[in-house]
Amino acid sequence: MEDDLQSDRSIHAQLREIEQPHQIALVLLAHIVQRPKTWLLAHPEAHLSKAQADQLEGLLQRLEAGEPLPYLVGTQEFFGLEFEVNPSVLIPRPETEIMVETALAWLQEHPSSRNGIDVGTGSGCIAISLVSNCPDLNMLATDLSENALNVATKNAQKHNVVDRISFSLSDLIPEDPQPVDLVCANLPYIPTEKLVEVNSLPWEPSLALDGGESGLDLISKLLEKLPAFLNNPALILLETEATLGAQTLQLAKHNFPNAEVSLHKDLFERDRMVRIELK
Repeated sequence: MEDDLQSDRSIHAQLREIEQPHQIALVLLAHIVQRPKTWLLAHPEAHLSKAQADQLEGLLQRLEAGEPLPYLVGTQEFFGLEFEVNPSVLIPRPETEIMVETALAWLQEHPSSRNGIDVGTGSGCIAISLVSNCPDLNMLATDLSENALNVATKNAQKHNVVDRISFSLSDLIPEDPQPVDLVCANLPYIPTEKLVEVNSLPWEPSLALDGGESGLDLISKLLEKLPAFLNNPALILLETEATLGAQTLQLAKHNFPNAEVSLHKDLFERDRMVRIELK
């Protein structure tokens, strides 16, 4: 590899010249030279080839145009794991990790509850993170997008959990579902009129963002379907838009009047997740 990195500017010089945060520059360079970031920092004398320098320039132009960094390099970290991503799927957000943490804590307290569903799986980051950290858990992962399911399947293969995740091309849940103990759903929840405020909209799929006029169309539809689909005990976790926390909470209470329902905030103290527990 060292012999291939020949250009007029060293990697150290490239880092200085890129008008982006240092960590972003490292990510781009590591992607281009197919080396860990630690290797780049340890070899400041290495040079990019002409082709690699041109590739870097192209990526920087796309970045300056607003294209998300994960799409440029094709990966995003979530819950300590690396996931392949492309414009067919939503980029995993750290805010969603609260869902995985909450589910794993509940599963630890309920060792006989080991069947779950990830509704609207996208990249598969939730289902894969769960089964990777709970070795006897089996998940069904659904999505309305065949392209998204292809990405999720590749990620399951990458993390060697494909034998414990079943994938289904479904509108929320399959027609004849088997009862489950755990439901995780990070569905589209941006009200249609707010989509213009989402800076990643030109690149991320609108199918994964648009929650209809109220932002709660799909969440409401799912909640109506779930009562006949659950074992007891059971846990339902729903991610929601920060301004829709109270409304999502009321929907949950309406559909599950006898359940324990609560609203949880993310690391930024924004309403993020509704928790519904059936005991």
